[in-house]
Amino acid sequence: MSKMNELSQTVDELKNAANMLLSVADSLLDLFSGTGEVSNEAIEPKKQPAVNKEKLTLEMVRAVLAEKSRSGYTDEIKALLEKHGASKLSGIDPKKYKKLLEEVKVLGNE
Repeated sequence: MSKMNELSQTVDELKNAANMLLSVADSLLDLFSGTGEVSNEAIEPKKQPAVNKEKLTLEMVRAVLAEKSRSGYTDEIKALLEKHGASKLSGIDPKKYKKLLEEVKVLGNE
């Protein structure tokens, strides 16, 4: 992987982490603002941006997989990657991204 790709991946992961921290901060603010009520929106981390259905990129798929992995589905993600013929996401044929994402998104919803 080139240095620019690594940098891009790191920046994307930092942005995702920042979004999660903002969500937690909002939840805490709501919780301690005196109302004692926390909305579901404040509890749940912000969803990944809508994936452009025309062209999925490695970075888009990586962001979704990283979120699921942080939610405790690392082993399941590895199994899905192997099912699609690779041990790492970078080894997956981009034509298989849509199918892979469909399978990953149902993890935890079963």
